[in-house]
Amino acid sequence: MKRKLVFFALAITALGLFGAYQYQESVNKEKETIVTDLVVNALKYAHYDVVEMDDKFSNTVFDIYIERLDYTKKFLLKEDIDALSKYKNLIDDQLKANNAEFFELSATLIEKRTKEASEYYKDILAKPFDFTVDEEIQLDDEKNEFAKSKKELKESWRLALKYQVLLEINSKLKIQEEAEKNKDTSIVIKSFADLEKESREKILKRNDDWFRRLSQVEHFDILTNFLNSIANLYDPHTGYYPPKDKEDFDISISGQLEGIGATLQEKDGYIKVVNIVPGSPSWKGGKLKENDLILKVAQADEEFVDVVGMRLDKAVKLIRGKKGTTVRLLVKNVEGSLETISIVRDVVVIEETYAKSVIVQTDGKERVGYIYLPQFYVNFNEKGGGRRCSDDVLKEVLKLKNEGIDGLIIDLRNNGGGSLPDVVKMAGYFIKEGPIVQIQEKGGRKSVLTDTDPGIYYDGPLAVMVNGGSASASEIFAAALQDYQRAIIVGSEFTFGKGTVQRFLDLDQVVNPAHENNKPFGAIKLTFQKFYRINGGSTQLKGVKSDVVLPDNMKYLDYGERELEHHLEWDKINPLEYELYSNPAVLKEIEAASQVRINSDAEFALIDDKAKKIKEIRDQTVVSLNFDKFRAYDKDIIEANKKYDKIMTDTMAVKVIPLESDIQFINSDTVKLESAKKWHRGLKKDIYLRETVHIVNDMIKANGK
Repeated sequence: MKRKLVFFALAITALGLFGAYQYQESVNKEKETIVTDLVVNALKYAHYDVVEMDDKFSNTVFDIYIERLDYTKKFLLKEDIDALSKYKNLIDDQLKANNAEFFELSATLIEKRTKEASEYYKDILAKPFDFTVDEEIQLDDEKNEFAKSKKELKESWRLALKYQVLLEINSKLKIQEEAEKNKDTSIVIKSFADLEKESREKILKRNDDWFRRLSQVEHFDILTNFLNSIANLYDPHTGYYPPKDKEDFDISISGQLEGIGATLQEKDGYIKVVNIVPGSPSWKGGKLKENDLILKVAQADEEFVDVVGMRLDKAVKLIRGKKGTTVRLLVKNVEGSLETISIVRDVVVIEETYAKSVIVQTDGKERVGYIYLPQFYVNFNEKGGGRRCSDDVLKEVLKLKNEGIDGLIIDLRNNGGGSLPDVVKMAGYFIKEGPIVQIQEKGGRKSVLTDTDPGIYYDGPLAVMVNGGSASASEIFAAALQDYQRAIIVGSEFTFGKGTVQRFLDLDQVVNPAHENNKPFGAIKLTFQKFYRINGGSTQLKGVKSDVVLPDNMKYLDYGERELEHHLEWDKINPLEYELYSNPAVLKEIEAASQVRINSDAEFALIDDKAKKIKEIRDQTVVSLNFDKFRAYDKDIIEANKKYDKIMTDTMAVKVIPLESDIQFINSDTVKLESAKKWHRGLKKDIYLRETVHIVNDMIKANGK
């Protein structure tokens, strides 16, 4: 089953609709036409791949868009699909002519069907379900068809809602059974009928909330979905970013934002505070608390704006702002009291995104440095140059060397990539000089990004940890050090397989000045290059193959780039000349010794067994709605999973030693101290890290021969 790459979707419930909205008089048709034209032309002239805008193009865009418009097939009827299918070969022609007829029809239909569906669930949930009958539901929507009639569609809703209620009853029953087992009198034991009624009421409220949020989806949101259906035909990493989404992307890649430092959630029409970022203005002020409801927002001394019922992204836009400015919040706390809280906005640093290090040991005396890098971050927007990962990693390397490490591990697990210049610079820390990665642009022009610094900042034993979530820049780093035989790569069989380079094109910078009044237009992220290893092979699709493969939960599933539709293909170019740093025979001995340990390790065997079980459950897409049968199936799964409970529970798998240079800094700040303790607790139970330490220890011994 292919994973659907849906950009900018409002992921709300398991039903998973994108695109229901209400027409508004404020729709800016001129702006939408301009944005569409900008995106289409950017794809045509700037994307790496050449895609002809013809009938084949039109058919593919149609299929992508319809799937995203109503992925679960719970809104549109077959007659709607038939009406839209008349345009299947015309989308390319309409785009060239600035004709939005197909798009407008699709928007009208989804609006109409969403209003109808908003009545289905209320009727269905008004009366009890019969869980004694033998019914089934197909959970893989790719295997379902669009309903031929409203009666058939309503039946589809009935099964979906019955399944949601079934899950809720099952969850409540588990709580009751656990309470009875532990003789916990605080839990009231209720009859099945009462649990069924309570569960229906909860699912009704959940769907009320969902449809209310769907009513806030705007015309431009559905256009964004349509434009990304076009963009993703080129490749899955190309997409249109409305202004708000581009802002969020910048925050994720820089690890910081300007605002108050509170994580917000839309709940029952209210903006709810779900988390306060440690060290942020909200945290320092101490007045804004988790679970507070934000009712109104004002800028400094201006009038309050009511945010009850407002879309979350619009409320967030009011609350965020430039460093040094003041925002006032009218807040209702958990006791029901109202309070006005003034907060001076500041730069909020998300420390979890930055590099950090410790020293780790297993049963040996060797001191192995460990650097965790969650992403290749850089702040492009900060004047004078902001914080970047290559500088931070070098600082950690030098700190570790100063404390006398014998070997080094760099952990890139789940690192989705980031700044290309930084990965080239970072790889250069571990070699004298030489090529790091090859780049090919549209039309075939090639270039080589090279480390020109003759200095080696660390020349000892080195291992790089990766998994299926390691992508892009992570793969460049791992591939370069593997090709130089400078490091042993440890982890999943293959990394993600994203061998392409993207760049943002700010549409405000390229639009005709005559359209100034319609700004902002957002940005488009374009794939404009492919990168290749110095050995000539691409990491596209194939990723980087680990030298030492460790079992993981994804082992028997399709994952990564090859699971994404419309991906670019693997190919290769000529290799470069470069110097090997290790004896291949010695590396093979170390890899073989590691495999012996892994094959005899009971915990890794359990992980492999669990991976098979996950595959088995994932493939089971038809579920019984007979309560007794469902409960029996659920209990079988729970019983089968009990043997996996001990995985990653050994708190002595790895010994963690904080750096002397960090201890005083951490201990002086209670927030940093608690964060460090939490991180260390996780490392101590990490058997993947344990095996990597063993590998580095073997490398240390080999170097000492």
